[in-house]
Amino acid sequence: MRAAKDEISPRSTGINVKVQNELEESAVSTWMSAQLPESCPESALAISRGRSLNGSYVHFHVRDEFSAVWAPGNNTGELAEHLQLDTENSDSGLEQEILFSILLCPVLMEFPSLQELISTIRIRAAIVQAARRASLAFATYEAERPADYWHYDEDRGFVLLPGKSLISALEKATNSGDVDKQYTFSCRRASEYLVLLGLAREARNSNTVLYQALHHQAETRALKGREFEQVFVRTIGSSAEPLPMRYFIPGDRTWFRNIDPVSAEVTGYEGSWTFYLGSGKFADFWRRDRVFTLETKLACVYHWRNALFRDSAGELQIDEQKVDALISESCRTPKALEEILHETLRLQSPLGTSGGGCIEPHRERPCLICPETTEVILPDS
Repeated sequence: MRAAKDEISPRSTGINVKVQNELEESAVSTWMSAQLPESCPESALAISRGRSLNGSYVHFHVRDEFSAVWAPGNNTGELAEHLQLDTENSDSGLEQEILFSILLCPVLMEFPSLQELISTIRIRAAIVQAARRASLAFATYEAERPADYWHYDEDRGFVLLPGKSLISALEKATNSGDVDKQYTFSCRRASEYLVLLGLAREARNSNTVLYQALHHQAETRALKGREFEQVFVRTIGSSAEPLPMRYFIPGDRTWFRNIDPVSAEVTGYEGSWTFYLGSGKFADFWRRDRVFTLETKLACVYHWRNALFRDSAGELQIDEQKVDALISESCRTPKALEEILHETLRLQSPLGTSGGGCIEPHRERPCLICPETTEVILPDS
């Protein structure tokens, strides 16, 4: 794949990969060419060179005539099918879906090196694979972790036991390997463990200093909530420049807001954190071997309002079995599902305001982690 002449007007979509010299430029182009699936002609990708305040870069994007077929309206849900990728059984198929989803990004994504792009793809693939295997029990007022890896401290949260593997600890917490044993999580905390697992797996291979620092942090205190997000994730898109509602990259973390004011008052049902797995599917942490489509995920959040009941203490709760039955009923009735999507398949309004739908205007991506360009700054390292 040969680079074209420098573009006079750089595109604001696709990806830029920073290069230091012609040798790196050639390496980037050669690597990209090697990633193309058999179904993808080389002519589908446009490549150019350019300069910005950050230095020289190679730019890639999918030509419009191909993106219109593979991701019409920026909908990446059927991208793997169009590219004839086996993303369930093939690691390379999953990584190709991730790469092409990034190439189709309507917001320019910049990588400070080829290695950082490769690491990003591998982190996302690790998150997807871990989210597929995740088998957890939902709880908001209690939490349990495998006692042979974790210790709970009132002030520090769950901390890693000295000498234990962080990766093994995260894997066992999110999938015990025992069909009769599931550890308890909120969806937000579950998503944090899976992001950290993806980052730790890649750091072990490409940034051993960071990997050791992640271990030290886990042994010192837990990072969660807003602090976790500040340290480990960044956003693509914004309220001012929202992403298309059906545009997702495998490994994206996203939050579906519950827009019903009554059921949203039930703790844990303010919304739902999950991951996009690719091929139009979203993770379901609570039901083994089950996934959501965008439509069934929105129907799930919608029907929380219709499954409310009061427990013996008079507290509002949600009947999950009833939710499942209502989802199935809605999916059998096209008009009912259409009405649900009309209300939910809209961008969220800013927090503190009314109106809007369930879809975030942005997606969360894992931080860059390579030694010279990492975005991760650990507070207790």
